[in-house]
Amino acid sequence: MKQIFDKLSYQCSHKVTSLYSTSFSLAVKMLSPKIQKDIYAIYGFVRFADEIVDTFHEYDKELLLDEFEEDLAKALDRRLSMNPILNSFQEVVHKNNIDADLIDHFMKSMRADLNKQEYKSVEEYEEYIYGSADVVGLMCLKVFVQGDQKRYDELKEPAMKLGSAFQKVNFLRDLKDDTENLHRSYFPHIKGGIIDSESKALIIEEINKDFEEAYVGIQKLPIEAKFGVYTAFIYYRKLLRKLTVTKASEIREKRIRISNPMKMVLLTKSFVNYKLNLL
Repeated sequence: MKQIFDKLSYQCSHKVTSLYSTSFSLAVKMLSPKIQKDIYAIYGFVRFADEIVDTFHEYDKELLLDEFEEDLAKALDRRLSMNPILNSFQEVVHKNNIDADLIDHFMKSMRADLNKQEYKSVEEYEEYIYGSADVVGLMCLKVFVQGDQKRYDELKEPAMKLGSAFQKVNFLRDLKDDTENLHRSYFPHIKGGIIDSESKALIIEEINKDFEEAYVGIQKLPIEAKFGVYTAFIYYRKLLRKLTVTKASEIREKRIRISNPMKMVLLTKSFVNYKLNLL
């Protein structure tokens, strides 16, 4: 029965999320159960594409991405794929009317990671972030609003700002790995991945502004999504604060993390704020 295969497909997406990101997985668990599996499906799709361009160095990445994109197109057209991750994703796309344009922009940014190593202009940088992060936020927003186009249009800009903030924090956190292992430099503020206190301050200021604009949208999210998104917001804002007090030289040398005990503290804090209606 196809229902069994579909159930397995969503379970695979859930497993991918749990294995690859404990932080995101924790935030998804704070969403309403009726939308959790759709978000897992989106994450599974995004994660697999990202793995191709970031991890499989001993393989032909371009060929793998070509095949993945071809399989994606077939899955969307047939409404079925024997790749469980693509199968769950295609169902979420059709159920929530996720625009093909969002998926296209995401794949464009993933393809850029195959060869592009330095983003020299703000325009290039913003285009990459839109495709790699903002559109993912918009896909999730489609799930959150459950077909309410008016609410989607109202929350679209804050959702993009939140995606941008998350991605920029990731860039700053992963600066050492991106520079040394992937040979990429995303920030036009710095050259060759060599960050100093001045360029770091500019990046931090930019991210804080994104967070401020994103928070306005979080306050207006449907009740089914608000606590989960706020949990992710709290986690990333804490990570940014930790990066803020870390010297630029240290960011160049190590990956800054939030400990698991601290994650639980942040979860408790976000729950209290949520229950006390302090969002």
